Amino acid sequence: MRLKSSLPLALFSAGLGLAIPLAAVLHARAQDAPANAPAAAEGDAETRENDAPEVAAERTVTYAVTLPETGDEALDGAISRASALEQLRERAPVDSYGLVSRAIAESGTMRDALRSEGYYAGTARVLLDGSTPDTPGLADRLAARSGDTPIPIVITVEKGAQYKMAAVRLQAEPTGASIEDAGTAGIDEGSPARAQPILDAEGRMVTALRDAGHPFASLRRRVTVDHDTQRMEVSFLVTPGPRANFARPSVTGEQRTHSSLLADMVAPMEGQQFSQEKIDQTRRDLLSLGVFNTVRARAADRLDEAGHLPVTYTVIERPLHAIGFGAAYETRYGPTFSAYWEHRNLLGGAERLRIEGEVNRLGATGDTSDTGGKVGASLKTPWFAGRNQTLTFDIAALRERPDAYDRDAFTLGALLERNVSPRLSWGAGPQVEFSRVTQDGETTSYQLLGMLGTLRWNDTDSLLNPSRGTRATVLVNPIYSLGESNVFTRLRVQGSTYFDISGDKGSILALRGVVGSIVGASFGGVPPDKRFYSGGGGSVRGYSYQSVGPRTASDEPAGGLSQIEGSIELRQRVSGNLGMAAFVDAGAVTRDPTPTFSNLKVGAGLGVRYLTAIGPLRADVGIPLNKEPGDSAFGLYIGIGQAF
Repeated sequence: MRLKSSLPLALFSAGLGLAIPLAAVLHARAQDAPANAPAAAEGDAETRENDAPEVAAERTVTYAVTLPETGDEALDGAISRASALEQLRERAPVDSYGLVSRAIAESGTMRDALRSEGYYAGTARVLLDGSTPDTPGLADRLAARSGDTPIPIVITVEKGAQYKMAAVRLQAEPTGASIEDAGTAGIDEGSPARAQPILDAEGRMVTALRDAGHPFASLRRRVTVDHDTQRMEVSFLVTPGPRANFARPSVTGEQRTHSSLLADMVAPMEGQQFSQEKIDQTRRDLLSLGVFNTVRARAADRLDEAGHLPVTYTVIERPLHAIGFGAAYETRYGPTFSAYWEHRNLLGGAERLRIEGEVNRLGATGDTSDTGGKVGASLKTPWFAGRNQTLTFDIAALRERPDAYDRDAFTLGALLERNVSPRLSWGAGPQVEFSRVTQDGETTSYQLLGMLGTLRWNDTDSLLNPSRGTRATVLVNPIYSLGESNVFTRLRVQGSTYFDISGDKGSILALRGVVGSIVGASFGGVPPDKRFYSGGGGSVRGYSYQSVGPRTASDEPAGGLSQIEGSIELRQRVSGNLGMAAFVDAGAVTRDPTPTFSNLKVGAGLGVRYLTAIGPLRADVGIPLNKEPGDSAFGLYIGIGQAF
């Protein structure tokens, strides 16, 4: 006679970790209280309330759990996750009666852990202070123990043979339905009869069916264990349901945002074959407008009369206005402060108007002669003339007073940006600038017309604190100078990449590289503010801002026609939100358009990081390793976000 047993669905959660709910533990404690415990009179309510904490403290027991080592790492992990005695040891204090109840239940969780890894003939045993949990009077004996020594609990396991998988069968429901889109279970005959691969196969096949356009695909399993052959037989009953296309989606919940804009955004889904990815992508598109706090998507539970699947997006709008502030500090130039005010939905089309201002180089001298600043405004219109396109207009008045030059400028610009994919985007647009620039005592007025083109890649996992992925930007900026009657082009490529060395974001290796060149004009034909400079925070730390590279006759930074930079930084989490960083930066700027490593400057240093909800607070100290006369002995840089 062959012995078989069918397994309940609950078994297949055992491998994912079992725990007895705290409420159940408390309920067990109440049931296990001695039946002859005296009841307090109503007049003793105040006494009971005052004494309750002390009584509870007297009844609570401590214990230590010894888990088995079976020689199977996966099984040991399942046992550790399943053990309620271990998982609740510190989180849910218990008295001796509750401890006995918990130990009695532990045998069942150990059995489920064994089965989750394929050990269906395995057994487990729990001993409390050397006794089995069903020993008469055990709870009273444990409660009467003297001293603070934890009660020893030893769990032993006899795992037995690990059962194997029989051939997995797929059956269509109803009979005759096509289940080709489900693919295969991907479970090899003869492999260990573990629960997790079965759960994975179920999820994988349902996902495959839905990706193939079956919104109501479902799957049931039948699992039977044959103890004579030590085999597990699994049958998946696959119900693909109809293949469907989307009906025209609807959007609800908007208050100030034009319904026509939202309708245009979701309209491309209509008529397309059902796909969860399409639902999620449209949800991300709606969120990218920047006017919604949340966007929820819900597909109907049945097809409409035309056989299409309705989808409804429900949105909740963000506050209409926002303000923000920023601050940074550098030892030589003092603090920088910035602020902005933002209207998130100016005309109802998710247009974002931002007015911002900045004051920098405060404290660089005893007066305001070297203080710089900026006042500007920008208007960003999303979904402009097409999907995932944004048009931005900006206007600004600037006063810049770095060591290299003095610049007063008025700028106008427009930029059309398009997201080719979630990671890749491009932008292009015209620029107009009227400026007056003074360098080395010579002042020149410029009227510039330019075209800016950018190509960006970003697959990092965080904007301010990335731990993996790559960022890259390519910039092409041809500029025509009306006064000089010449054309020059600024070319710059910048990239950074991040490696999670420890696998838990505790140790991050960050690398950065920059290459730039200006072609088409001589050194003197390029305005000083359009040349390349290096040095300072986010560039070559340890050196003053713009100080790396050629010098003027008065020994001020002159800038160059080429630039090359590189950085390596190790970011290490120390404890909790506190972290440290060690870095080496290098850079060179030359008058020649061809980047070279001549006169390369190298800086190194250490930094402190403190993680906050808005990003890491950063403080870096950099030291120049090959400084020249006039260079500072060190640089201190403070800001929000990583250096790169």
